[in-house]
Amino acid sequence: MPIYSDKVMDHFMNPRNVGEIQNADGVGEVGNPVCGDMMTFYIKVKDNRVDDVKFKTFGCGAAIAVSSMVSEMAKGKTLEEVRKITPDMVAKQLEGLPKNKHHCSNLGAQALNKAVDDYLAKQGKGPGVKSRRRQKDEKEATCEEG
Repeated sequence: MPIYSDKVMDHFMNPRNVGEIQNADGVGEVGNPVCGDMMTFYIKVKDNRVDDVKFKTFGCGAAIAVSSMVSEMAKGKTLEEVRKITPDMVAKQLEGLPKNKHHCSNLGAQALNKAVDDYLAKQGKGPGVKSRRRQKDEKEATCEEG
């Protein structure tokens, strides 16, 4: 059984920013068919900053904790700063994740980035070209047995 940090347990038991934003400026959804985790992020953008962020997650405790932490990390940040949130940063903010749960941090960062992509597409700016790091992160977002 995985051992979780106090911070992971806090974000699992008391998740921040749970819910849905009606008329969201951007929505991003990712899922992993192997483990069944599904994350949807909703963002409101004002002056190029994430003014509000909410999420709905179906998955394990680590997936819920990751979604909560990602939402906290994104709130108030510029879109450029949000783009720089990596799975490793999420895991570090949660004071670590068991190796077999690290894929959850990949999903959280991806869902948030998809919400930004959606917002930019709606603004006629398009999602742009994915960086090699984002392409690599997306390929690594697979469930491991455990």
